Amino acid sequence: MEIIETKKVAIQDIKELQKIGRQTFYETFASGNTEENMQKYLDEGFSIDKLITELNDTNAEFYFAMLDNNVIGYLKLNSGQSQTELQDKNSLEIERIYVLQQFHGKKVGQVLYDKALQVAKERNLEYIWLGVWEENPRAIRFYEKNGFVAFDKHIFKLGNDEQTDIMMKLKLTDN
Repeated sequence: MEIIETKKVAIQDIKELQKIGRQTFYETFASGNTEENMQKYLDEGFSIDKLITELNDTNAEFYFAMLDNNVIGYLKLNSGQSQTELQDKNSLEIERIYVLQQFHGKKVGQVLYDKALQVAKERNLEYIWLGVWEENPRAIRFYEKNGFVAFDKHIFKLGNDEQTDIMMKLKLTDN
């Protein structure tokens, strides 16, 4: 069994981050969206300038999933003021877990999720939360299997299309 490892993304990994970000987003959402909306999002959401800003943000972290020195997926975590919604100092947001399609079903997402859980526990946070597209049943099942429960919804704009994300959270402490 090959070992999937995680590696914290540094500024010198930016081209690789852009590549994996664009490719996995496209593979995940292209079939459910117009080419125009996809292109707009890929150009804006994964521009080098935006990625530099995110990598330099002390409240945001990226981790690669590595297999044989190849990047096969990635994780983006946000804490504090960098969270997209709640901005609770006792929580950690999983903004993205994306895995190359050819590695779906090979536990890569679980490895990345376990990394997020480890980070949250090391910081003694109360809960982890995320938003998942309501039309992505595979991801919803994955989070439910890991103990997440839905608590709200919010709108995610992809180009000019407004889509509904289900917000889910996992409580880590009993206080």
